[in-house]
Amino acid sequence: MISSFQLTAGSPYPLGATFDGEGVNFAVFSQHAIRVTLCLFDEAGHEALLLDLTERDGHVWHGYISGMRPGQQYGYRVHGPYAPEDGHRFNPHKLLIDPYAKKLTGHPVWNDALYGYTVGHADADLSYDRRDSAPYMPRSVVVDPTFSWGPNSLRSRNRTWSETVLYEAHVKGLTAQRADIPHAGRFLGLSSDPMLEHLTSLGVTAIELLPVQAFVDDRFLVEKGLRNYWGYMTYGFFAPEPRYMSAGQIAEFQQMVARLHSAGIEVILDVVYNHTAEGNHLGPTFSFRGFDNAAYYRLTDNRRYFVDDTGCGNTINMDHPFALRLVMDSLRYWVEVMHVDGFRFDLASTLARTGGVFDRDGPFCRAIRQDPVLNKVKLIAEPWDVGPDGYQLGAYPAPFREWNDRFRDQTRAFWRGDAGLARKLSRRISGSAVHFDHDGRPASSSINFVTAHDGFTLMDVVSYAQKSNGHNGEGNQDGHDHNISDNCGAEGPSDDPAVIAARARRRRNMIATLMLSQGTPMLLAGDELGNSQQGNNNAYCQDNTIGWVDWDSADANFLEFCRRAVRFRKQNQVLRQKRFLHAQPRPEDGKPDLFWRKPDGQEMRPKDWTHAELRFLGVEMRMAHSTPAYEQHCDAIYAIFNTGEDVTITLPDAPDGQCWQRVFDTAPDDPDQTLRGDTVIESQSVAVFKLTPTPPSEAI
Repeated sequence: MISSFQLTAGSPYPLGATFDGEGVNFAVFSQHAIRVTLCLFDEAGHEALLLDLTERDGHVWHGYISGMRPGQQYGYRVHGPYAPEDGHRFNPHKLLIDPYAKKLTGHPVWNDALYGYTVGHADADLSYDRRDSAPYMPRSVVVDPTFSWGPNSLRSRNRTWSETVLYEAHVKGLTAQRADIPHAGRFLGLSSDPMLEHLTSLGVTAIELLPVQAFVDDRFLVEKGLRNYWGYMTYGFFAPEPRYMSAGQIAEFQQMVARLHSAGIEVILDVVYNHTAEGNHLGPTFSFRGFDNAAYYRLTDNRRYFVDDTGCGNTINMDHPFALRLVMDSLRYWVEVMHVDGFRFDLASTLARTGGVFDRDGPFCRAIRQDPVLNKVKLIAEPWDVGPDGYQLGAYPAPFREWNDRFRDQTRAFWRGDAGLARKLSRRISGSAVHFDHDGRPASSSINFVTAHDGFTLMDVVSYAQKSNGHNGEGNQDGHDHNISDNCGAEGPSDDPAVIAARARRRRNMIATLMLSQGTPMLLAGDELGNSQQGNNNAYCQDNTIGWVDWDSADANFLEFCRRAVRFRKQNQVLRQKRFLHAQPRPEDGKPDLFWRKPDGQEMRPKDWTHAELRFLGVEMRMAHSTPAYEQHCDAIYAIFNTGEDVTITLPDAPDGQCWQRVFDTAPDDPDQTLRGDTVIESQSVAVFKLTPTPPSEAI
C-alpha cells in the first residue's frame, strides 16, 4: 500500500528516481525552492500520498523509500516565490514531471489549469492560478532500465565516419503505411524484419531519428485538430515518447536498438536541448518552469521575459551548471543505458552560447569534448539558430560534424540550371574545405544532404515550384519560400511522360552528386521511393498521409538506382576520404589529388570559373596527397556533372596498362541498362569513369 511508504534521507546522487533493487531514491534540483513535495499516485492515477523531501544537499532535494518497486507513478509540487518580475514562477498547485523521469504515463491534456497564472486575467502571467493541474498532467514512472543485450547487439559497431551513410527518418512516418509490419508506427515496427531488409539493401549504415524523447502536442495545433508530428517540443529528456511504444515499456526502444545493431545499423537521435515545450512567459507549467524557472532558462534583463534564440519561446540556460548537467546526464543515459550511437543537436548554436554569445569553446562544447562517454559517439551539430550571429557553419570543434545547408542549396540550384553555380558546387563536391579544413578536422565533417525533414522531399523539389502548406491551417504563410525547386514543366503530379522522365533524371543527378562528394552523405527517408508530401515543405503538424512515407507508390527503378549509388560510394574509397583534397601532387606518382577539367580535358583556369554560363564540371580525384602509405592506393575516378547540352569529352591520359571505363551514369532510365563506353556525356546527367586494367584485346 502506498500509505505504508516511509521516507528516509536517501542520496543527492543520482538525480531522478533510481531503483536499486530494494527501493527507490528520489533526487531533484531546485536552487530557489523553499519546499519540495513528492507526490505518489495509486494504480488508478489518484494522488494518494504527499511526502516532503526534507533533506537538502546544496541545491539537490532528496529522499529514499524502501520497498518501492518499478511502476510507481509520481510527480512533484514545488513551493517558492511566485514573482515573475524576478524570474520565479513557483506554484505548488501545478503537478510537475520529474526532469529526470525515465518514463511518462502519457501526454498533457490541454486545460487552463496547466498554467501557473490565470489565463485571460488582466494581469496575464503576473496573476496567480490556484487550480490543480494534476488531472491534466501525465505522471512520471519509476523504471528498471535493465535490459538483456544480446551478443550481436552491442552498442555501436564503431563505424568510421568515412563509412557512414545516414538515413534521416521519423519513427512513425517510416512505417505507418506498412500493413505488413506488426507495430507499424512504433519503435518495434521500425526494427521489424521488412524494415531491416530495406535499410540494409539500401546500404545505409546509421538511422538518424527525429525526436523520440517525450514531447508535447502544442495547444494551438490540438485546437485545429493537428498534432506535433515532428516532435521538436520536448519536455522529457530521458523518457521515450509514449506514442511510439506499443505496450508502454522502455524496453521496446532498447529492443529496436538491439535489432538495428544486429543488422549493422547505428542509431543516432535528433535531440532538442535548446528549448522546452513550456514556451514563453505565457506558456504552461509542466516541469522546468515549476522547479526553478530562473535557473533552467535564460531570462532577459527584465526577468519576467525569456531570451528566445530558438524561435520557440524560451532558451535553456547552458551557463547554469545544473542545466548543463541535465543535458549531459541525459546524453550519457541514452548512450550507456539505451545504447544509442550518437546525436544530432537541434539548433546547436543555442547550446554553444555562453553569456548569449556563440563560443565554440564554451561550457557545452567543452563538456562534450572532455566527457569519456560522449566524446566517443557520433556528434552532429545543426550549426545555426535564430539568435544574433547564430549561423556558424564550420565553426564547431572536433569531434562534431555539421549539417551543411550550402551543399543542399547549391546542389539544387546547379541541377535546376541556375547560372554561376559551377564554382560553388565544385567546393561542395570536394568536401567544403573552406568551412571545415581547420583545427585538424577531417574531410567527413560536412554532413551533405539535398533534402531533410524540414523542407521539400526530393520528389517535391522537382515537382513543385511553390510550397503548398494549406493543410497546416496558416494560410500557406508558414514554411520556407526559398526552396530552390522547379516543377519540370507541370506543378504537382503529372502523367506527361516527358515531365516524369525529366523529374526522374534530375533526382538521379542529385543523389549521384550526394554520393560522389567528399563528406558524409545523408538521405531523407522515402526519397529513395519517390515519396511526396504533396508540396508541403513544413509537414511538422501532418501526422497523416502527407507526412508519412508512401510505400504503395514506390518507384522501383529509382530505389534500385539509389542502392547502386550508395554501393558505388562504398566500393570506392577515393569518394569517402578522411583528408581534404587540395590539388596537391602526391609523393608516390606526382599526380594532383584533385584536378578540375574542361570538356576538352584541359585544366580549368581561374578565368574559366568566372563564366556565369558554365554548366560542366569534370573532376579527377585520387587519394589525398597526405594519405599515409598504409591507406594509399592508386585508384582514380573522373566524375562529370553536366547540366548543359550533350558534350563530347576528352578523357585524361591513362597510365600504361590502364584505361578509363565508364562505370556510373545517370542518363539511362533503366538501372540495369548497359553503360556505354564512348565519351559522349548527355545533357542533364552525371557520368563517372574509373581507371581499370586495359582488356587484353585492347592492349597494344
